Amino acid sequence: MKQAIKERAEQLGFDDCRFTTAQAPESGPKLRAWLDRAWHGQMDYIERNAHKRLKPQAVLPGARSIITLAVSYAQFEDQGSTQAPVPAVECSTFNVQRSTLNVQPPVTPVGIIARYARYEDYHDVLGAKLKALAEFVNRLGAPDTRSLWYVDTGPVLERDLAQRAGLGFIGKHTNVISRRLGNWIFLCEILTTLELEPDAPERNYCGSCTRCIAACPTGAIKAPFQLDARLCISYLTIELRGPIPIELRPAIGNRIFGCDDCLAVCPWNRFAREGRMMKAHARTDLTGPGLLQLLSLDDAGFKRAFAGTPILRAKRRGLLRNVCVALGNVGNQTALPAMREAASSAEPLIAEHAAWAVAEICKRQLGR
Repeated sequence: MKQAIKERAEQLGFDDCRFTTAQAPESGPKLRAWLDRAWHGQMDYIERNAHKRLKPQAVLPGARSIITLAVSYAQFEDQGSTQAPVPAVECSTFNVQRSTLNVQPPVTPVGIIARYARYEDYHDVLGAKLKALAEFVNRLGAPDTRSLWYVDTGPVLERDLAQRAGLGFIGKHTNVISRRLGNWIFLCEILTTLELEPDAPERNYCGSCTRCIAACPTGAIKAPFQLDARLCISYLTIELRGPIPIELRPAIGNRIFGCDDCLAVCPWNRFAREGRMMKAHARTDLTGPGLLQLLSLDDAGFKRAFAGTPILRAKRRGLLRNVCVALGNVGNQTALPAMREAASSAEPLIAEHAAWAVAEICKRQLGR
């Protein structure tokens, strides 16, 4: 049965498929300690369903096995790269009048969007394939087999399960690293009542390397395997709904949705392979969007520009908050008229960050 599932997974475009038991993950005490420190910030959903994360049978009664899968989102230029993907000085224009976001010759400061979000929403792309694979598993174990699939949305400790299944190992940056695919991977899983022989777990291969810790702009990786999400730029630009702490804003640079720095420096990326499943869903227009053009988006324009992408998660107010911070860090006097207008926005979150950005740009112009 395992071989049949692996072959079907490959046919569907998954880049790796491994198996583990539905036993409780061993990292329960670590999760509890992380929550007790409040390092999860405003991600209250993690604490609400922590008991399910530690007991797969609470998610799917009768679960016996978990199929873990990886999908690469590395693009061709990523292979072998160990550097941050987009320099902060890169510029482009951003055409918001069209159904896609056009990147043209350098004109205005641009923002950096995390690589995984430069595609159509992976929840939808992977979800359709996972549903098909789960139905295949149910047919294999008919008539009583039940299966439940998740793409980064269910109450499961997917990184722990991936390591236990041999899919990869949890690196010092707390993300899963595949020796076959590097860092650029989506994880997903199928919980099933079908009993399948587990694969051998993966051991850690970080060695003495600490590149990811040194690369973190905000010092969010407090120690190997310890992440304070409240300091992480991905948390600050996506999960955080309120103001970004003033002391952290300069470190964000021109990142407007997520951060790849700890992933990009990992030496295991030399084994990254271009993803088969995601390649057809790439949104090349999301590489280097112009910050001033983003700032001009109204609600309808925001939804039109980012329809079907993960960026909708930030909502317009969140994205424009991030854009203001980025312009405060990399903008010049040409950005001031738009920033001053944004500072009078009826949305307090945008107005406050725009006012901060105006002050930062003026300080730079005065050479302070």
